[in-house]
Amino acid sequence: MRDKLKENPFTYKVTKANKMMIKYKHKQIMILNEKETMRMLKRMNGKNEFDIQLELAKVTGNFKRGNERLSK
Repeated sequence: MRDKLKENPFTYKVTKANKMMIKYKHKQIMILNEKETMRMLKRMNGKNEFDIQLELAKVTGNFKRGNERLSK
């Protein structure tokens, strides 16, 4: 997984409602609530791009196990 993080597969956006939408390869996989978003932003503060990718990978957990939902 670490080599894949160099490609920056994760992106995120914080909404006006202070929710973080996390995407993996341009597909939305998770939405964090306000409390989780603030905690995540604190952990990401001052880190380089690779470490931010690692934090996003950790918070999403093991979502690539074959049981993820397919978007319609």
